[in-house]
Amino acid sequence: GVRIALDDFGTGFSSLSYLKRLPIDLIKIDKSFIDDVPDDPRDCALVEVVLNIGERFDNAIVAEGVEQPRQRDWLVAHGCRYLQGYLFSKAVPGVDFIALSDTVFTFPD
Repeated sequence: GVRIALDDFGTGFSSLSYLKRLPIDLIKIDKSFIDDVPDDPRDCALVEVVLNIGERFDNAIVAEGVEQPRQRDWLVAHGCRYLQGYLFSKAVPGVDFIALSDTVFTFPD
């Protein structure tokens, strides 16, 4: 089947209306909200709200732009299960992605 992802969530004025109108499966939190986590309380609060929305709407959440271990640790501690960013890998060609996809990332409990 087809899954629908809402990319760059939070950057457009109509993102919330998409959640209401479309059968969204996955919400990707824009990197601009992740950059200052965990140092900026306002960004932390916004990310927590999006994580709560995802839970309430039964959407998977991906945090984009994770570059620092402290960002990863905060996100995992707050229930974000899917992370994307240079902390894990730079963009790679398809052939290299296949090898990378066999790598298992583990996170602290």
